[in-house]
Amino acid sequence: MTGLVVPAQHNPLAEGLEHLPVHPTVMVLFGATGDLARRKLLPAIYELAHDGALPERFHLVGVARSAETSDEYRRQAAIAIRRFSRRAPDEAVLQRLLDEVEYVSGAFADPGVYDRLGGILHHCDEVAGWPMNRCLYLATAPAFFATIVDELGAHGLARRADADVRVVVEKPFGRTLQEARQLNRRMLAVFEERQIFRIDHYLGKETVQNLLALRFANQLFEPVWNRNYVDHVQITAAEEVGVGSRAGFYDQTGALRDLIQNHLLQLLCHVAMEPPARFGADDVRNEKVKVLQAIRPPASWEIQRRAVRAQYGPGFVGGDAVPGYLEEEGVPPDSTTETYAALRLSVDNWRWAGVPFYVRTGKRLARKKTEIAVELRPVPHLSFAADGAAPVTPNTIVLSIQPDEGVSVSVAAKIPGPRMRLRSVLMQFLYGTTFLSDSPEAYERLLLDAMRGDATLFTRDDEVEAQWRICDPVLRAWEAMGGALPQYAAGSQGPDEAATILIPGHEWRMI
Repeated sequence: MTGLVVPAQHNPLAEGLEHLPVHPTVMVLFGATGDLARRKLLPAIYELAHDGALPERFHLVGVARSAETSDEYRRQAAIAIRRFSRRAPDEAVLQRLLDEVEYVSGAFADPGVYDRLGGILHHCDEVAGWPMNRCLYLATAPAFFATIVDELGAHGLARRADADVRVVVEKPFGRTLQEARQLNRRMLAVFEERQIFRIDHYLGKETVQNLLALRFANQLFEPVWNRNYVDHVQITAAEEVGVGSRAGFYDQTGALRDLIQNHLLQLLCHVAMEPPARFGADDVRNEKVKVLQAIRPPASWEIQRRAVRAQYGPGFVGGDAVPGYLEEEGVPPDSTTETYAALRLSVDNWRWAGVPFYVRTGKRLARKKTEIAVELRPVPHLSFAADGAAPVTPNTIVLSIQPDEGVSVSVAAKIPGPRMRLRSVLMQFLYGTTFLSDSPEAYERLLLDAMRGDATLFTRDDEVEAQWRICDPVLRAWEAMGGALPQYAAGSQGPDEAATILIPGHEWRMI
């Protein structure tokens, strides 16, 4: 199928936003009836079709345990796309996409599922007249990853002569370092590393990618991007929602595993990495691995000085009273799962030695906000103090990832009047106003890259294991501590205990 291209208002700043060609592809979506597929993946596939970014020949095959026909699944997919797409669907584009959708019902351990899937893939090749690439997306619970991979290998679906086969794996990639290593071994027994795309949807966000452009394409920033000028870095991912209907999953995961081990450590890598020689997948990922290897995991005696955890209690969000975590449906009343986690990390290399990197995430905080803030050192001498100038805050470079994607830089400026009085002002750029459109959803970019075989924005096996080496000691220490966790009011800035990991003179930014 071919998507329809909808003309957009001309914007000279948006030149170069064309889509790169994609080889004819069959995408197989395991977990096709799940929440991720409905809310993110199906709408992303539709948006690619809407923009004419899908290959000329594209087929989608859903695989899930729900007993339903292809027609029933097409109806469900249409409902999900109409509800969750970022734009109202064009019915002609939507219908052309749904015409290329098939569905296979059965348990993921059932060999018959893979026999039927193989028959559909063979038929797609026959209709096309040549072997089509295959993109196998594991959007299931992590417990099924190894089973699906083993069955794909056993049924000869991990390779295809004269075509590429790629497998996309959702997070979490294991729950511990040991589990991550075991899963890596299982996957590499069936697929080659070049075929495996471990997805982290934060890396598909435009602002995250723009961080590399900001650093490496602007002489303005790179000279000060080091320990001589940077005082500290704060990386925040705050949510105002609670666990909702995910209590069963979340209580087995917690904030550190859910966001810090993957998303926030990846953001840290983008801040701290050295410029790659070329913007290729392995060049970029090599530099990120070096950053992770330079982060020394905290020793057991350091945990309380470098890591904080807490749970949200009752409070008010948006003017409405909300329950605490232990009162949420499905949460054990004695749960010690953290809904807030913060770490102080050090990147022990030439560029960053002595610069603290603070990372934090939490649910039921004051508002939804994800940002990277790089605060520079204060000026060595402020000669205006004698004229009654108010204290000037240091320059801060802030990359806002959500809800409003953009970049701002705070600078000191003179307040109009006869006296030399200063205040901080912002120089700001927002994607929506500059490019006259909203940024594509992260999954749109990542799905397209996976189909093209570009692994730049996906994590490699050594990256995943390096991330776990940092987080494992903290998780083990917390499990050994036991006991009730500190509480913070829902709708607040988080627990007071979060300040205990800060170096004197530092403060958390307001959420």
